[in-house]
Formats: sequence, structure tokens, C-alpha cells
Amino acid sequence: MLRTRQRVGHDILLARHGQSIASMRLDRHSNSVVAVLDDGTVDRAPNLIAADLALPADRTGLTSEDRKVLGIMTAACAGLGALMVGAVLAMVQFGEQLGLTEAAQYLSTY
Repeated sequence: MLRTRQRVGHDILLARHGQSIASMRLDRHSNSVVAVLDDGTVDRAPNLIAADLALPADRTGLTSEDRKVLGIMTAACAGLGALMVGAVLAMVQFGEQLGLTEAAQYLSTY
């Protein structure tokens, strides 16, 4: 079942007038939704929440700012993971000299 896409202007007009809307149409020229009310008056609402809102350019829905933040977070998590793996390998390598193997054996008895 195909449904028409609900636009921001529809929501704004429904919030303003509710059940008193007779019909609605999309005005593509002004990018707004026009509603004819039961009493014959006409109201319109824009389809944009903010005119300077950065909309994603591709189908993933991510802006360049989002990609930058995700890249930084991914690099930070990968770096932390590599640091933890290095710490575990260092403990395995130098654990005998530092007495960590005996501590690990005694820890399991508690």
C-alpha cells in the first residue's frame, strides 16, 4: 500500500486547525503546504523547520559534520582498543618478572 509522504507543513497545519481542514495541497513553487479550511479561509505553512538547516546530500542521511564526528570516535575507539591489547601483551611478556602469574594463581583461590 503506497502512502504519500507526510511533510512538515502538514503537521503545522494540523496542529493549528485540527479537524477544520477541508483539503490540503502542496505548493512546490513556495515549498509550502496550503490548507483550505471549512469556513473557506486559506492558510499555508512552510515545509522547512529552519531555512538554514543543513540537510544531508546523500541517501545515508549523514552530513559531513556527522561523518567527521563518527570518524574521530571510531579512531579513538580503535586507538583505545590497540592500547588495551598492547597492555595485555606486555603483561603476558613481563608478568613472570613482575610476579603477576603468582598473583593470578592466588587470586583464583579467593
